[in-house]
Amino acid sequence: MDSSKPETGSGRVVGILAFGGIVAAITQTLVVPLIGELPTLLDTSASNASWVITATLLAAAVMTPVAGRLGDMYGKKRMLLASLVPLILGSVVCALSSSVLPMIAGRGLQGMGMGVVPLGISLLRDVVPAEKLGTSIALMSASMGVGGALGLPFSAAIAQNASWRVLFWVVAALSLAVGTLIWFFVPTDRANTASGGFDLLGALGLGTALVCLLLAVSKGADWGWGSGTTLGLFAAAVVVLLAWGWWELRITDPLVDLRVTARPQVLTTNAASILVGFAMYAQSLVVPQLLQLPEATGYGLGESMLAMGLWMAPAGLMMMLISPVGAKLSAAKGPKVTLVVGALVIALGYGVSLPLISSGSPWGLLLVTIVGSSGVGFAYGAMPALIMGAVPQSETASANSFNTLMRSIGSSVSAAVIGVVLAQMTTKFGVYSLPSENGFRVAMLIGCGVGLAAAAVASLIPVRPVAEGQSDSDAMSDSAPETSAAKA
Repeated sequence: MDSSKPETGSGRVVGILAFGGIVAAITQTLVVPLIGELPTLLDTSASNASWVITATLLAAAVMTPVAGRLGDMYGKKRMLLASLVPLILGSVVCALSSSVLPMIAGRGLQGMGMGVVPLGISLLRDVVPAEKLGTSIALMSASMGVGGALGLPFSAAIAQNASWRVLFWVVAALSLAVGTLIWFFVPTDRANTASGGFDLLGALGLGTALVCLLLAVSKGADWGWGSGTTLGLFAAAVVVLLAWGWWELRITDPLVDLRVTARPQVLTTNAASILVGFAMYAQSLVVPQLLQLPEATGYGLGESMLAMGLWMAPAGLMMMLISPVGAKLSAAKGPKVTLVVGALVIALGYGVSLPLISSGSPWGLLLVTIVGSSGVGFAYGAMPALIMGAVPQSETASANSFNTLMRSIGSSVSAAVIGVVLAQMTTKFGVYSLPSENGFRVAMLIGCGVGLAAAAVASLIPVRPVAEGQSDSDAMSDSAPETSAAKA
């Protein structure tokens, strides 16, 4: 084991980094209770108000791989602290906003801070003892689910009982607390300044391609999937991505080392991550609607926003509880097995949902979310372990950030596909058109199918068996010989 890694206090480090992940996840779900009220609050149209969510998605997609690369170059702790600055600043801007443009700008700044989770996971490899690494990665990965689940009741409770601005002030204070704890209690990792310069053109190219792709995916339903704008954005994304790939292969110090990314273990893990991201997000689009739709529909449960959030919260806590189990499974059988199991459990959660959609009881949906989130807990802990087991230590943050981006793309595609299904399969309820029961069933079947596809792809990940007595850290070093050469 590396003598530079602390023998004591690692639990505190993991707790602080997980706390940072929870705050980042809360930030993403912060405005969900306000979606219906944003046009009135900001004196704008519903279409313009939707950019309050889209801006965060786009900024996070662009900045996450950039933060990862800078973390590898200048130190992950340093970039963690740097990522918290726009998160705090954006929260303050949103809290002071009275119109839509400042709110969009503030939410964009918040999105720039979403690199906290992949940076935190990567930092664990540098500062946590090898025997605790697997469990620590699993707990850190689960923090996103915990934050996402707790964010709904947290936001709904504050929005119903206080000014909506309090939401953003609370997040600003929490982010400041995370930064203070990291500054004083998280060890400083070794910067890799010898890795070359920052690939600015590569960052701009990837950012442009991602903005085009995610704009088309997230706004295609509003603009029309066959509209010139949507098709033009998809075409631009393809052209720019091809040009970006050519550039990244041509230069010495790329933003994303595509040769490392093309390694079979990394490539297949990232493919599975897209599918897991899709399957994970589909549930979060269906269950809250079923909980809140009127009982008169025959399948809605008529719950309030706050009650819906409380029914969803145990699922996030289950991710935290299941993550140590996943870490033990990874230690015994390897993270590939854990990822396959996780994807199968996600599919099982969707399968369980089919007879429970019209049960008339929120307990049935609670069971669905707990089973599905247990699968996500297994999968999210396994993916970073697979990535870090196949890349040099000098590229840990960059590779993890790229994997996080793959999951985000899967979630974005899921939102578009499930949104189309629920928009097309509707039923009349008075003067309103609401998603039909069959629409929700089809959405759940899609989630189940994608979960099974994720398990199939994960089963194809080519990993070398770890020799008996070899630690996870040793296995990672063996699979990344460049690291040892760099240290020599």
